[in-house]
Amino acid sequence: MLFSNSKHPIALPYLFFSEMWERFGYYLMIGIFTLYLKDVADGFAMTEAESADLYGTFIGLVFLTPFLGGLLADRYLGLGRSIIIGGLMMGAGYFMMGIHHKTVLYIAMTLVILGNGFFKPNISTLLGNVYNTDQHKHLKDEGYNIFYMGINVGAFICNFFGAALQIMLGWAYAFMAAGVGMILGVIIFMIGQKHYKQFDTLKPAGPNDMPILKIVYLIILPAFVFGIIGWLIPSNVFGSDSTDAFILACIPVIYFYVDIYRKAEKNEKKPILALLAIFAVVVMFWAVFKQNGSALNTWADRYTDRQVTGKTEHVFNNLRQSKELAYSLDSVAVYDQAFRLQKIDGVVLKEYSYPVYFRNMPESKKPAEGQSISVWSTNLSQSINPAWVILLTPLVVAMFSFLKRRKKEPSTPSKIALGLLISGLSVLVMVAAVKAGNNGSEKVAIWWLVGSYGVITLGELFLSPMGLSIVSKLSPPRITALMMGGWFLSTSIGNRLSGVLASLWDGYDDKANFFWVNFGLLMAATLVMVFMLKWLNRIFAEYVR
Repeated sequence: MLFSNSKHPIALPYLFFSEMWERFGYYLMIGIFTLYLKDVADGFAMTEAESADLYGTFIGLVFLTPFLGGLLADRYLGLGRSIIIGGLMMGAGYFMMGIHHKTVLYIAMTLVILGNGFFKPNISTLLGNVYNTDQHKHLKDEGYNIFYMGINVGAFICNFFGAALQIMLGWAYAFMAAGVGMILGVIIFMIGQKHYKQFDTLKPAGPNDMPILKIVYLIILPAFVFGIIGWLIPSNVFGSDSTDAFILACIPVIYFYVDIYRKAEKNEKKPILALLAIFAVVVMFWAVFKQNGSALNTWADRYTDRQVTGKTEHVFNNLRQSKELAYSLDSVAVYDQAFRLQKIDGVVLKEYSYPVYFRNMPESKKPAEGQSISVWSTNLSQSINPAWVILLTPLVVAMFSFLKRRKKEPSTPSKIALGLLISGLSVLVMVAAVKAGNNGSEKVAIWWLVGSYGVITLGELFLSPMGLSIVSKLSPPRITALMMGGWFLSTSIGNRLSGVLASLWDGYDDKANFFWVNFGLLMAATLVMVFMLKWLNRIFAEYVR
């Protein structure tokens, strides 16, 4: 068992399960968010483009606010108080999403965005603090790997709850389940507080640190102004008004982190610069990885054989509104996969650009006219990645422990470089999938998607938990949570760029070229990381004991 080893601090299982339930709520909400926005009968009847744009802006902002939450935790609130405040805000936001009103929806989204800013960087920082003792510091990488597994246990199980509750009871109950998960996470965190309270200390601003009022008028207000300017720019520089607004709004925040380096004490400059360099490189990882909710979801929807038969089909058909499709001569399915009803200015219209499941199915496999088949819901493909994390984490932890005993374990920066390289190889699996399906003219087996997710998950385990670990190791103690917010800022920018990349999907006649672009971006990031590796390892050896 992961927690049976007494060498890990007793705080680990409490933080693990707190994060697991928090991610259960978040990924449940994310898994149904765009489906809810597009639902004509019970949602907001948004088009594909409208829902995708709002979704991209949402997940970008969710990971932008941790810089502010980390700052407030470091200087004023403390880690534990910030985590509880953030968790309660997110829980309230999830419950409010079940109220069908657009204004309430935007208020709920704001609560989730701000709540994540308080919760996400500070629970990761607290975990690092727990491992800062002489007894546990050598286990920090392993501890973050186990903690990261908690994230993905929640992300794996939530999609099944979300799908079942939405089908049987409706959207409101699915969002309520996300809220319940978040509240459970907060309760578990509060129960375990005695095990990490001593690691939660305030770190007042130093003489060179920017005071909070100055941050408000030099960073936060300019970020809003830049965002408005980006929205109003006549031509879309980055693909859409919301993307322009987001990218420009990030400029003052990026300046803030550069200013931290510029004003840091002499002995702090090297580790801060190393962290900023890593933040910049891993943006490309997130830009490719976060296409799991866009381009790879499209691949699962349009190009993957999702038909179920036998006992599995019987289970699917027992669920209300199970996805059944019927083939007819004009390729218009009986249900909602061939066309979708759209409500535009109060008028219900058919949107025929919605994906047609049968368009790339061989004639020999198509049912007779008027007959139907059953397929599994596309959003269940979102559980493949967390399933791989659950399976691979114990193996990765065991491998690094084996190498550590033989004094051959790679340094944390080396692990991140390997993660970028392995993630790039996952894209080649999708290039092969395109070739196997004759560039989308035929459906391919789900195993291509499973294989690609398996490879990129291995890269993710080398990179993502190691990023959390390296921030905890290299950050000056007075700004650890703030620098953790910098890690999530890179995630935020990568999330938004993933939407920009995914929007290019329809522009590629040969879909393999789309994946080759992603491969090139990851290889470029790998080369930059390898180029910096000797320098990073030197800093690591100097500042990490």
